[in-house]
Amino acid sequence: MSEVKVIYRKYGGSLHWNHPARVLGEDEHGVWAGCPAGTVGQRGSEPPVVWGNAFVMLFPRHAWWTATFNDGSNRCAIYCDVTTVPVRGDGRITMADLDLDVLRMRDGRLILDDEDEFAEHQVRYAYPEEIIRQAERSAAWLMEAVGARTGPFNGAHHPWLSVIL
Repeated sequence: MSEVKVIYRKYGGSLHWNHPARVLGEDEHGVWAGCPAGTVGQRGSEPPVVWGNAFVMLFPRHAWWTATFNDGSNRCAIYCDVTTVPVRGDGRITMADLDLDVLRMRDGRLILDDEDEFAEHQVRYAYPEEIIRQAERSAAWLMEAVGARTGPFNGAHHPWLSVIL
């Protein structure tokens, strides 16, 4: 397994969440990377945090989102970030976070989060109209797919997660 640095930036270019991960492999859904419990992450220049649960991340090849699948200790089962298409190269996976998030909680609740931040950042970062439309389309697609448990949200993460537990 190779190490990779996962780097989320805001649309304006500022550093957002970043952390190391292990590339676990690829399948029809994209590139899978894993983070064991104890992985250290950092949001921008804030103090580092230690994540107490293991998780795997999916970076699709051509879609405007990323997905994090948490182990059973986290109350959030799936956390999807609407982003620009993830780019892999030079030991990194990079993308711009476009604010909107889709979460499926362990109790089955489906949440579209940070709509207020998305509206605020459209102005602050001068999102082009196409970026706004693409982010909205991706959020709508994720709400449907995560809610219906289709595509990679139907348990495709289980074999990958078992590697890092």
